Amino acid sequence: MLTTLKNALKIKEIRNKLLFTLGMLVVIRLGSQLPVPGVDRHYFSNWFAQQTGDAFNFFDAFTGGSFLNMSILALNITPYITSSIIMQLLTIAIPKLEEMQKEGEDGRKKIASITRYLTVGLALIESSAMAFYFANSNVMEKVNAINVIMVIAALTAGSAFLMWVGERITEKGVGNGISIVLIINIISRIPQDISQLFEQFVFGKAIAVGAVAAIVIIAIIVAMVVMVIILNDGVRKIPVQYAKKVQGRKMVGGQTSSIPLKINTAGVIPIIFASSLMQLPIVVSSFVGYNGTGVWGQILRGLNSGNWCNPSEPVYSIGLVVYVVLVIFFAYFYTSITFNPIEIAENMKKQGGFIPGIRPGKPTSEYLTKILNYIIFIGAVGLTIVCVVPFIFNGIFGAQVSFGGTSLIIIVSVVLETMKQIESQMLVRNYKGFLND
Repeated sequence: MLTTLKNALKIKEIRNKLLFTLGMLVVIRLGSQLPVPGVDRHYFSNWFAQQTGDAFNFFDAFTGGSFLNMSILALNITPYITSSIIMQLLTIAIPKLEEMQKEGEDGRKKIASITRYLTVGLALIESSAMAFYFANSNVMEKVNAINVIMVIAALTAGSAFLMWVGERITEKGVGNGISIVLIINIISRIPQDISQLFEQFVFGKAIAVGAVAAIVIIAIIVAMVVMVIILNDGVRKIPVQYAKKVQGRKMVGGQTSSIPLKINTAGVIPIIFASSLMQLPIVVSSFVGYNGTGVWGQILRGLNSGNWCNPSEPVYSIGLVVYVVLVIFFAYFYTSITFNPIEIAENMKKQGGFIPGIRPGKPTSEYLTKILNYIIFIGAVGLTIVCVVPFIFNGIFGAQVSFGGTSLIIIVSVVLETMKQIESQMLVRNYKGFLND
C-alpha cells in the first residue's frame, strides 16, 4: 500500500488528484466546525450528553462529530446513502427504473439525477423534523419562523454540499467520493476513541496490567481489521465453460471463465439496516420526550446496544440476539434483490456457457442459489462476529468507543477500493505512455 502511494506521488496527474482530494477533505473538516445559525450549541451538547441510547453516538460517529457540534454538516451524507439504498430497491421493484439502468451510461446518469433530487428531499424532511424539535425543546436561541427556516436551509444545504463534494472527488479526485467523505468523518473520531481506551485501561495502571491491556487492545483491533479484509476480498469462483460455435468462417468460444461470488455479498448494508431498525424506536422516544418507564421502557433498554452483554443485567442481551437475527436476515434479503441466479443462468445459456457437471437452465440457477446461500451465511456470520466483539467488550469491561464493526468494515472496504482505483489509474497511464511512444 505504501509502495503504491509512493509510486502514485511520482506521477503528476495522480498527485494532483490526491492533492485535490486532500483539499476537499480539509474543507469538510472545516465545515464540520461551522455552527448552524440560531441553535444554542451549549444546550444541545447538554441534551446530547443526557441521551442513554446508542443511536445518537452511532450517528455522531458517522458525522465525525458534526452532529454533536450541531454544525451545518450535521446531517452529513446519510440522506444520500438512504436515497441510494431506496433507489436500489426501487430499481428491482419498478420495471421502468430497471430498464433505465440497463440503458448504459445515459440510464445511469438519469438514475443518479433522481438520486440527487431524492437526497435533497430526504435532507429537507430530516432537517425540518430537527428544526421543529429544536423549536419545541428551546434549543433555538429565538423561536420564530425565520430561525426555523434558517435551520432547515442550513442543514439541507450542508447535506447537498457534501453530496456535491463527493461527486467532485469522484470526478476530479481518486474516485469513490461519497465513500471517502464518509470515512474521513469516521476516521476523525478514532484517535479520540483510542486515547479514551488507553486512558481507561492502560494509563495509571500497574506496568504489567497496562502492558497486557495495551497488547489486548491492539490485538483485537488488528484481528478485526484482518477479518474485515478477509471478508472483503474473499471470493468463491464458479467455473464456467463456453461451448465452441461457428460464426461466419470462424470458430469462436471454447474459453473458460468464472463467476466470482463474494463472501460478503451484501457489504455493510445488513448492519446498517439492522442497526437503523433497532435504533429507530430509541430515537423517536428521545425526540418525543418519553422517559422509558413500563414495558416499553424495558424494550427500549433491550434495543440499546449499550445494555448488551452486561453481566449484571443479562436479560437485555436478548436485544443482541435480535440484532444477530436481523443482520443474517438482511444479508439474505439484500443479496436476493441484487443477485438473480435465474437471470445469470439464462444469460449463460444464451451465450453457450455452462458450469461443468451442471445442466444449463434451471439446474444451473438452482446450483447457483445453493452455493450462494452457503456463502451468504458465512459472510453474515463473519459480519456478526466483527460487530458483536465491540458490544461484548463494552458490556463486560465498559470499553465505550464510537467506532465499531460497522465503522471498521466501511473504512477497510473504502481504503482497499481506493487503492485499487489508484493502481488502475497508474496502469492506464502506463498504457497511455506506451501508446504515445
